[in-house]
Amino acid sequence: MNYDVIIIGSGPGGYVTAIRAAQLGLKVAVVEKENLGGICLNWGCIPTKSLLKSAQAFEYAVHAADYGVAISGEVKADFNAMVKRSRDVADGMSKGIQFLFKKNKVESIAGFGKLAGKNTVEVTDGVGKKTTYTAKHIILATGARSRELPNLPQDGKKIIGYRKALTLDKLPESMVVVGSGAIGSEFAYFYQTIGTKVTLVEFMPTLVPNEDEEVAKQLERSFKKMKMSVMTSASVEKVDTSGDKCKVTIKTKKGEEIVEADVVLSAVGIAPNIEGIGLEEMKVELDKSRIKTDEFYRTNVEGVYAIGDIVAGPALAHVASAEGIICVEKIAGLNPHPLDYSNIPGCTYTNPEISSVGMTEAKAKEAGYEIKVGKFPYSASGKASAAGQKDGFVKLIFDAKYGELLGAHMIGGNVTEMIAEMVVAKKLEITGHELLKTIHPHPTMSEAVMEAAAAAYDEVIHI
Repeated sequence: MNYDVIIIGSGPGGYVTAIRAAQLGLKVAVVEKENLGGICLNWGCIPTKSLLKSAQAFEYAVHAADYGVAISGEVKADFNAMVKRSRDVADGMSKGIQFLFKKNKVESIAGFGKLAGKNTVEVTDGVGKKTTYTAKHIILATGARSRELPNLPQDGKKIIGYRKALTLDKLPESMVVVGSGAIGSEFAYFYQTIGTKVTLVEFMPTLVPNEDEEVAKQLERSFKKMKMSVMTSASVEKVDTSGDKCKVTIKTKKGEEIVEADVVLSAVGIAPNIEGIGLEEMKVELDKSRIKTDEFYRTNVEGVYAIGDIVAGPALAHVASAEGIICVEKIAGLNPHPLDYSNIPGCTYTNPEISSVGMTEAKAKEAGYEIKVGKFPYSASGKASAAGQKDGFVKLIFDAKYGELLGAHMIGGNVTEMIAEMVVAKKLEITGHELLKTIHPHPTMSEAVMEAAAAAYDEVIHI
Protein backbone atom coordinates (compact mmCIF):
# COMPACT_ATOMS: atom_id res chain seq x y z
CA MET A 1 0.00 0.00 0.00
CA ASN A 2 1.25 3.49 -0.79
CA TYR A 3 1.17 6.53 1.53
CA ASP A 4 2.34 10.11 1.47
CA VAL A 5 4.05 9.66 4.84
CA ILE A 6 5.02 6.59 6.86
CA ILE A 7 6.29 7.18 10.37
CA ILE A 8 8.22 4.45 12.21
CA GLY A 9 7.50 4.84 15.93
CA SER A 10 4.43 6.18 17.73
CA GLY A 11 5.89 8.05 20.69
CA PRO A 12 5.33 11.79 21.23
CA GLY A 13 7.41 12.40 18.13
CA GLY A 14 5.69 9.86 15.92
CA TYR A 15 2.03 10.17 16.87
CA VAL A 16 2.03 13.99 16.98
CA THR A 17 3.75 14.10 13.60
CA ALA A 18 1.18 11.67 12.17
CA ILE A 19 -1.80 13.70 13.35
CA ARG A 20 -0.32 16.97 12.08
CA ALA A 21 0.42 15.35 8.73
CA ALA A 22 -3.17 14.12 8.50
CA GLN A 23 -4.45 17.61 9.36
CA LEU A 24 -2.42 18.87 6.39
CA GLY A 25 -4.22 16.48 4.06
CA LEU A 26 -1.54 13.80 3.75
CA LYS A 27 -2.23 10.07 3.71
CA VAL A 28 -0.42 8.76 6.79
CA ALA A 29 0.52 5.45 8.40
CA VAL A 30 2.38 4.79 11.64
CA VAL A 31 4.37 1.62 12.34
CA GLU A 32 4.61 0.59 16.00
CA LYS A 33 6.07 -2.62 17.42
CA GLU A 34 4.52 -2.26 20.89
CA ASN A 35 1.76 0.00 22.26
CA LEU A 36 0.74 3.29 20.67
CA GLY A 37 2.29 6.21 22.50
CA GLY A 38 5.76 4.71 22.67
CA ILE A 39 7.95 4.84 25.76
CA CYS A 40 6.65 8.20 26.99
CA LEU A 41 3.00 7.22 27.32
CA ASN A 42 3.58 3.60 28.27
CA TRP A 43 6.89 3.42 30.16
CA GLY A 44 8.09 6.96 30.76
CA CYS A 45 6.53 10.38 31.20
CA ILE A 46 2.95 9.38 31.98
CA PRO A 47 3.24 6.31 34.24
CA THR A 48 6.09 7.88 36.24
CA LYS A 49 4.01 10.99 36.87
CA SER A 50 1.20 8.75 38.07
CA LEU A 51 3.53 7.11 40.59
CA LEU A 52 4.85 10.49 41.68
CA LYS A 53 1.31 11.74 42.24
CA SER A 54 0.64 8.69 44.42
CA ALA A 55 3.78 9.46 46.41
CA GLN A 56 2.66 13.07 46.81
CA ALA A 57 -0.77 11.96 48.02
CA PHE A 58 0.93 9.64 50.52
CA GLU A 59 3.14 12.51 51.71
CA TYR A 60 0.10 14.70 52.27
CA ALA A 61 -1.61 11.94 54.25
CA VAL A 62 1.47 11.34 56.41
CA HIS A 63 1.72 15.07 57.15
CA ALA A 64 -2.04 15.68 57.34
CA ALA A 65 -1.75 16.95 60.92
CA ASP A 66 0.44 19.81 59.65
CA TYR A 67 -2.63 21.02 57.73
CA GLY A 68 -5.06 20.56 60.60
CA VAL A 69 -6.41 17.24 59.34
CA ALA A 70 -6.68 14.34 61.77
CA ILE A 71 -6.32 10.82 60.37
CA SER A 72 -6.97 7.92 62.73
CA GLY A 73 -4.87 4.82 62.23
CA GLU A 74 -1.63 4.22 60.36
CA VAL A 75 -1.20 5.66 56.88
CA LYS A 76 0.23 3.01 54.57
CA ALA A 77 1.52 3.13 51.01
CA ASP A 78 -0.11 0.37 48.94
CA PHE A 79 2.69 -0.14 46.45
CA ASN A 80 0.86 -2.63 44.26
CA ALA A 81 -2.19 -0.36 44.04
CA MET A 82 0.07 2.54 43.05
CA VAL A 83 1.64 0.44 40.30
CA LYS A 84 -1.80 -0.70 39.09
CA ARG A 85 -3.05 2.88 38.95
CA SER A 86 0.04 3.87 37.00
CA ARG A 87 -0.50 1.10 34.46
CA ASP A 88 -4.20 1.97 34.15
CA VAL A 89 -3.34 5.61 33.43
CA ALA A 90 -0.78 4.56 30.80
CA ASP A 91 -3.26 2.17 29.16
CA GLY A 92 -5.89 4.89 29.05
CA MET A 93 -3.50 7.29 27.36
CA SER A 94 -2.50 4.66 24.78
CA LYS A 95 -6.16 4.06 23.95
CA GLY A 96 -6.52 7.81 23.57
CA ILE A 97 -3.94 7.71 20.78
CA GLN A 98 -6.01 5.01 19.04
CA PHE A 99 -9.00 7.36 19.20
CA LEU A 100 -6.99 10.28 17.80
CA PHE A 101 -5.67 8.13 14.94
CA LYS A 102 -9.20 7.01 14.05
CA LYS A 103 -10.47 10.58 14.26
CA ASN A 104 -7.72 11.87 11.97
CA LYS A 105 -7.73 8.87 9.60
CA VAL A 106 -4.19 7.80 10.49
CA GLU A 107 -3.57 4.11 9.83
CA SER A 108 -1.75 2.12 12.50
CA ILE A 109 0.45 -0.78 11.36
CA ALA A 110 1.58 -3.22 14.07
CA GLY A 111 5.10 -4.58 13.78
CA PHE A 112 8.79 -3.71 13.57
CA GLY A 113 9.48 -1.28 10.75
CA LYS A 114 12.71 -0.73 8.85
CA LEU A 115 13.93 1.04 5.73
CA ALA A 116 13.98 -1.45 2.85
CA GLY A 117 14.90 0.58 -0.21
CA LYS A 118 13.93 3.86 -1.79
CA ASN A 119 10.54 5.03 -0.43
CA THR A 120 10.02 1.55 1.07
CA VAL A 121 9.31 0.30 4.58
CA GLU A 122 9.30 -3.37 5.54
CA VAL A 123 7.19 -4.32 8.55
CA THR A 124 7.66 -7.59 10.41
CA ASP A 125 4.65 -8.54 12.55
CA GLY A 126 4.53 -10.60 15.75
CA VAL A 127 4.58 -13.93 13.94
CA GLY A 128 7.42 -13.01 11.58
CA LYS A 129 5.35 -12.14 8.52
CA LYS A 130 6.92 -9.38 6.43
CA THR A 131 4.86 -6.80 4.53
CA THR A 132 6.16 -3.99 2.35
CA TYR A 133 4.70 -0.48 2.22
CA THR A 134 5.74 2.53 0.19
CA ALA A 135 5.70 6.26 0.87
CA LYS A 136 7.21 9.37 -0.66
CA HIS A 137 8.34 10.44 2.81
CA ILE A 138 9.53 8.14 5.63
CA ILE A 139 10.06 9.64 9.09
CA LEU A 140 12.09 7.70 11.65
CA ALA A 141 10.89 8.31 15.21
CA THR A 142 12.12 5.18 16.96
CA GLY A 143 13.05 6.78 20.29
CA ALA A 144 15.51 5.45 22.82
CA ARG A 145 15.99 2.91 25.59
CA SER A 146 17.80 2.74 28.92
CA ARG A 147 21.56 2.88 28.47
CA GLU A 148 23.57 0.10 30.05
CA LEU A 149 27.05 0.49 31.53
CA PRO A 150 29.50 -2.41 31.10
CA ASN A 151 29.96 -2.68 34.87
CA LEU A 152 26.22 -2.38 35.50
CA PRO A 153 24.52 -4.98 33.24
CA GLN A 154 20.75 -5.08 33.77
CA ASP A 155 19.35 -8.50 34.63
CA GLY A 156 15.79 -7.26 35.24
CA LYS A 157 15.80 -8.62 38.79
CA LYS A 158 18.53 -7.11 40.93
CA ILE A 159 19.93 -4.59 38.48
CA ILE A 160 17.05 -2.91 36.69
CA GLY A 161 16.21 -0.10 34.28
CA TYR A 162 13.33 2.38 34.39
CA ARG A 163 10.80 0.01 32.79
CA LYS A 164 11.20 -2.58 35.52
CA ALA A 165 11.22 0.15 38.17
CA LEU A 166 7.65 0.95 37.10
CA THR A 167 6.38 -2.59 37.64
CA LEU A 168 8.24 -4.21 40.54
CA ASP A 169 6.27 -6.98 42.25
CA LYS A 170 6.90 -5.60 45.73
CA LEU A 171 8.34 -2.56 47.40
CA PRO A 172 12.08 -3.08 48.01
CA GLU A 173 13.42 -2.28 51.46
CA SER A 174 16.51 -0.66 49.97
CA MET A 175 17.64 0.61 46.58
CA VAL A 176 20.71 2.19 45.03
CA VAL A 177 19.85 4.59 42.21
CA VAL A 178 22.74 5.26 39.85
CA GLY A 179 22.42 8.60 38.07
CA SER A 180 20.59 11.72 39.26
CA GLY A 181 19.18 13.10 36.03
CA ALA A 182 15.42 13.50 35.78
CA ILE A 183 14.75 9.74 35.65
CA GLY A 184 17.05 8.84 38.54
CA SER A 185 15.96 11.71 40.77
CA GLU A 186 12.26 11.08 40.19
CA PHE A 187 12.52 7.37 41.02
CA ALA A 188 14.75 8.13 44.03
CA TYR A 189 12.13 10.56 45.34
CA PHE A 190 9.25 8.16 44.69
CA TYR A 191 10.77 5.13 46.39
CA GLN A 192 12.22 7.09 49.33
CA THR A 193 8.84 8.73 49.95
CA ILE A 194 6.89 5.47 50.16
CA GLY A 195 9.33 3.66 52.42
CA THR A 196 12.39 2.37 50.53
CA LYS A 197 15.81 3.33 51.88
CA VAL A 198 17.38 4.99 48.84
CA THR A 199 21.03 5.75 48.12
CA LEU A 200 21.40 8.12 45.16
CA VAL A 201 24.78 8.00 43.42
CA GLU A 202 25.91 10.72 41.00
CA PHE A 203 29.23 10.78 39.12
CA MET A 204 29.22 14.58 38.77
CA PRO A 205 29.84 16.99 41.69
CA THR A 206 26.14 17.94 41.94
CA LEU A 207 22.78 16.26 41.48
CA VAL A 208 20.81 16.99 38.28
CA PRO A 209 24.07 18.07 36.60
CA ASN A 210 22.41 19.94 33.74
CA GLU A 211 20.63 22.31 36.13
CA ASP A 212 21.89 25.50 37.73
CA GLU A 213 24.23 24.73 40.62
CA GLU A 214 22.05 26.50 43.20
CA VAL A 215 19.05 24.43 42.12
CA ALA A 216 21.10 21.25 42.43
CA LYS A 217 22.22 22.15 45.95
CA GLN A 218 18.63 22.86 47.01
CA LEU A 219 17.49 19.47 45.69
CA GLU A 220 20.27 17.76 47.60
CA ARG A 221 19.21 19.52 50.82
CA SER A 222 15.59 18.52 50.24
CA PHE A 223 16.54 14.89 49.55
CA LYS A 224 18.71 14.72 52.65
CA LYS A 225 15.83 16.17 54.68
CA MET A 226 13.87 13.09 53.53
CA LYS A 227 16.70 10.93 54.99
CA MET A 228 17.85 9.89 51.52
CA SER A 229 21.55 9.06 51.26
CA VAL A 230 23.11 11.23 48.55
CA MET A 231 26.57 10.53 47.14
CA THR A 232 27.99 12.98 44.58
CA SER A 233 31.38 12.79 42.81
CA ALA A 234 30.90 9.06 43.16
CA SER A 235 30.82 6.12 40.77
CA VAL A 236 29.61 2.55 40.98
CA GLU A 237 32.60 0.33 40.27
CA LYS A 238 30.88 -3.06 40.47
CA VAL A 239 27.83 -4.86 41.82
CA ASP A 240 27.96 -8.30 43.40
CA THR A 241 24.54 -9.94 42.93
CA SER A 242 25.51 -13.43 44.13
CA GLY A 243 23.89 -13.09 47.55
CA ASP A 244 20.41 -12.17 48.73
CA LYS A 245 21.30 -8.50 48.50
CA CYS A 246 23.34 -6.53 45.99
CA LYS A 247 26.73 -5.44 47.26
CA VAL A 248 27.44 -2.19 45.46
CA THR A 249 31.03 -0.95 45.44
CA ILE A 250 31.01 2.83 45.19
CA LYS A 251 34.14 4.90 44.62
CA THR A 252 34.16 8.31 46.32
CA LYS A 253 36.73 10.99 47.03
CA LYS A 254 37.31 9.33 50.41
CA GLY A 255 37.84 5.86 48.94
CA GLU A 256 35.65 2.86 48.20
CA GLU A 257 32.47 2.10 50.11
CA ILE A 258 30.19 -0.93 49.89
CA VAL A 259 26.45 -0.31 50.10
CA GLU A 260 23.99 -3.20 50.34
CA ALA A 261 20.61 -2.95 48.65
CA ASP A 262 17.78 -5.16 47.45
CA VAL A 263 17.75 -3.52 44.02
CA VAL A 264 20.04 -1.34 41.92
CA LEU A 265 18.33 1.01 39.47
CA SER A 266 20.53 2.09 36.58
CA ALA A 267 19.46 5.56 35.40
CA VAL A 268 22.59 6.64 33.56
CA GLY A 269 20.96 7.96 30.43
CA ILE A 270 19.51 6.58 27.22
CA ALA A 271 20.68 4.95 24.01
CA PRO A 272 18.98 5.73 20.68
CA ASN A 273 17.12 2.94 18.90
CA ILE A 274 18.96 2.98 15.59
CA GLU A 275 19.84 -0.70 15.25
CA GLY A 276 18.15 -2.89 12.67
CA ILE A 277 16.10 -0.14 11.01
CA GLY A 278 17.99 -0.18 7.71
CA LEU A 279 20.34 2.76 8.23
CA GLU A 280 23.45 0.91 7.08
CA GLU A 281 21.78 -0.56 4.00
CA MET A 282 20.40 2.83 2.99
CA LYS A 283 23.68 4.57 3.89
CA VAL A 284 21.95 7.05 6.20
CA GLU A 285 24.64 9.26 7.69
CA LEU A 286 25.25 9.21 11.45
CA ASP A 287 26.93 11.68 13.79
CA LYS A 288 28.31 9.47 16.54
CA SER A 289 25.24 7.51 17.72
CA ARG A 290 22.64 9.92 16.34
CA ILE A 291 21.18 10.30 12.86
CA LYS A 292 22.49 13.41 11.13
CA THR A 293 19.80 15.78 9.80
CA ASP A 294 19.39 19.34 8.62
CA GLU A 295 17.22 21.95 10.36
CA PHE A 296 14.08 20.38 8.87
CA TYR A 297 15.10 16.82 9.88
CA ARG A 298 16.01 15.64 6.39
CA THR A 299 18.75 13.01 6.31
CA ASN A 300 21.30 12.65 3.52
CA VAL A 301 18.95 10.12 1.86
CA GLU A 302 16.14 11.70 -0.15
CA GLY A 303 12.72 11.00 1.35
CA VAL A 304 14.11 9.83 4.72
CA TYR A 305 13.76 12.00 7.84
CA ALA A 306 14.51 11.53 11.56
CA ILE A 307 13.21 13.19 14.73
CA GLY A 308 13.30 12.81 18.50
CA ASP A 309 15.80 10.89 20.60
CA ILE A 310 17.62 9.49 17.56
CA VAL A 311 18.83 12.94 16.41
CA ALA A 312 21.00 15.57 18.09
CA GLY A 313 19.33 17.70 20.75
CA PRO A 314 17.62 17.19 24.11
CA ALA A 315 15.93 13.79 24.46
CA LEU A 316 12.60 15.22 25.61
CA ALA A 317 9.06 14.34 24.57
CA HIS A 318 8.05 17.91 23.79
CA VAL A 319 11.17 18.38 21.66
CA ALA A 320 10.32 15.29 19.59
CA SER A 321 6.77 16.59 19.06
CA ALA A 322 8.00 20.02 17.97
CA GLU A 323 10.59 18.50 15.62
CA GLY A 324 7.96 16.26 14.04
CA ILE A 325 5.56 19.14 13.43
CA ILE A 326 8.30 21.22 11.80
CA CYS A 327 9.39 18.25 9.70
CA VAL A 328 5.94 17.41 8.34
CA GLU A 329 4.94 21.04 7.81
CA LYS A 330 8.02 21.44 5.61
CA ILE A 331 7.05 18.26 3.74
CA ALA A 332 3.55 19.68 3.19
CA GLY A 333 4.94 22.84 1.62
CA LEU A 334 4.52 25.22 4.54
CA ASN A 335 7.31 27.49 5.77
CA PRO A 336 7.95 26.56 9.42
CA HIS A 337 10.69 28.21 11.44
CA PRO A 338 13.53 25.91 12.55
CA LEU A 339 13.39 24.95 16.21
CA ASP A 340 15.21 27.26 18.64
CA TYR A 341 17.13 24.80 20.80
CA SER A 342 18.22 27.57 23.15
CA ASN A 343 14.63 27.93 24.36
CA ILE A 344 13.68 24.40 25.39
CA PRO A 345 12.13 23.97 28.85
CA GLY A 346 13.12 21.05 31.05
CA CYS A 347 11.24 19.67 34.05
CA THR A 348 11.99 17.23 36.86
CA TYR A 349 8.96 16.09 38.85
CA THR A 350 10.51 15.48 42.26
CA ASN A 351 9.32 17.25 45.39
CA PRO A 352 10.37 20.03 45.21
CA GLU A 353 9.87 20.19 41.45
CA ILE A 354 12.54 21.59 39.13
CA SER A 355 12.11 23.51 35.88
CA SER A 356 14.45 25.55 33.74
CA VAL A 357 15.01 27.16 30.36
CA GLY A 358 18.00 28.86 28.80
CA MET A 359 21.46 29.42 30.25
CA THR A 360 22.55 28.69 33.78
CA GLU A 361 24.46 31.42 35.58
CA ALA A 362 27.73 29.62 34.92
CA LYS A 363 26.99 29.16 31.20
CA ALA A 364 26.01 32.82 30.79
CA LYS A 365 29.30 33.92 32.32
CA GLU A 366 31.21 31.44 30.14
CA ALA A 367 29.49 32.94 27.09
CA GLY A 368 30.89 36.34 28.05
CA TYR A 369 27.69 38.03 29.19
CA GLU A 370 27.65 40.66 31.90
CA ILE A 371 24.62 39.56 33.84
CA LYS A 372 22.06 40.60 36.40
CA VAL A 373 20.72 37.79 38.59
CA GLY A 374 17.49 37.97 40.53
CA LYS A 375 16.45 35.35 43.05
CA PHE A 376 13.31 35.09 45.15
CA PRO A 377 12.95 32.41 47.85
CA TYR A 378 9.77 30.43 48.36
CA SER A 379 10.17 31.08 52.08
CA ALA A 380 9.05 34.65 51.33
CA SER A 381 6.08 33.56 49.22
CA GLY A 382 2.70 33.75 50.93
CA LYS A 383 1.21 31.06 48.70
CA ALA A 384 4.18 28.73 49.27
CA SER A 385 3.88 29.19 53.03
CA ALA A 386 0.14 28.53 52.91
CA ALA A 387 0.76 25.39 50.85
CA GLY A 388 3.46 24.14 53.21
CA GLN A 389 6.04 24.20 50.40
CA LYS A 390 8.62 26.74 51.54
CA ASP A 391 11.66 24.94 50.09
CA GLY A 392 12.76 26.44 46.80
CA PHE A 393 13.23 29.62 44.81
CA VAL A 394 12.98 31.27 41.40
CA LYS A 395 16.21 32.48 39.84
CA LEU A 396 16.30 34.63 36.71
CA ILE A 397 19.35 35.64 34.68
CA PHE A 398 19.34 38.75 32.49
CA ASP A 399 21.81 40.32 30.10
CA ALA A 400 22.88 43.46 31.98
CA LYS A 401 23.33 45.48 28.76
CA TYR A 402 19.97 44.93 27.07
CA GLY A 403 17.86 43.36 29.83
CA GLU A 404 17.16 40.23 27.77
CA LEU A 405 16.17 37.11 29.70
CA LEU A 406 18.98 34.58 29.32
CA GLY A 407 17.79 31.85 31.67
CA ALA A 408 15.20 30.89 34.27
CA HIS A 409 15.79 28.28 36.96
CA MET A 410 13.15 27.23 39.45
CA ILE A 411 12.84 24.72 42.25
CA GLY A 412 9.73 24.42 44.39
CA GLY A 413 6.04 23.69 44.29
CA ASN A 414 4.27 24.07 40.93
CA VAL A 415 7.36 25.26 39.05
CA THR A 416 6.81 22.75 36.23
CA GLU A 417 3.58 24.63 35.48
CA MET A 418 5.27 28.04 35.79
CA ILE A 419 8.16 27.55 33.37
CA ALA A 420 6.02 28.08 30.25
CA GLU A 421 5.75 31.79 31.12
CA MET A 422 9.52 32.02 30.95
CA VAL A 423 9.67 30.19 27.61
CA VAL A 424 7.21 32.70 26.14
CA ALA A 425 9.09 35.61 27.72
CA LYS A 426 12.38 34.41 26.27
CA LYS A 427 10.87 33.81 22.83
CA LEU A 428 9.40 37.32 22.76
CA GLU A 429 12.68 38.80 24.08
CA ILE A 430 10.96 40.38 27.06
CA THR A 431 13.28 42.46 29.22
CA GLY A 432 13.66 42.24 32.96
CA HIS A 433 11.87 45.56 33.48
CA GLU A 434 8.92 44.44 31.35
CA LEU A 435 8.68 41.24 33.36
CA LEU A 436 8.79 42.90 36.76
CA LYS A 437 6.15 45.43 35.66
CA THR A 438 3.81 42.64 34.52
CA ILE A 439 1.19 42.12 37.22
CA HIS A 440 1.09 38.60 38.65
CA PRO A 441 -1.92 37.46 40.69
CA HIS A 442 -1.70 37.28 44.47
CA PRO A 443 -1.35 34.91 46.19
CA THR A 444 0.32 32.57 43.72
CA MET A 445 3.62 30.77 43.37
CA SER A 446 4.05 32.65 40.07
CA GLU A 447 4.51 35.93 41.96
CA ALA A 448 8.02 34.64 42.63
CA VAL A 449 8.78 35.23 38.93
CA MET A 450 7.87 38.90 39.19
CA GLU A 451 9.74 39.24 42.48
CA ALA A 452 12.86 37.53 41.09
CA ALA A 453 12.86 39.95 38.15
CA ALA A 454 12.46 42.82 40.59
CA ALA A 455 15.35 41.47 42.70
CA ALA A 456 17.63 41.61 39.67
CA TYR A 457 16.95 45.36 39.41
CA ASP A 458 16.93 46.12 43.16
CA GLU A 459 13.19 46.69 43.20
CA VAL A 460 12.08 43.61 45.11
CA ILE A 461 9.40 44.26 47.75
CA HIS A 462 9.04 41.12 49.86
CA ILE A 463 12.62 40.31 50.83
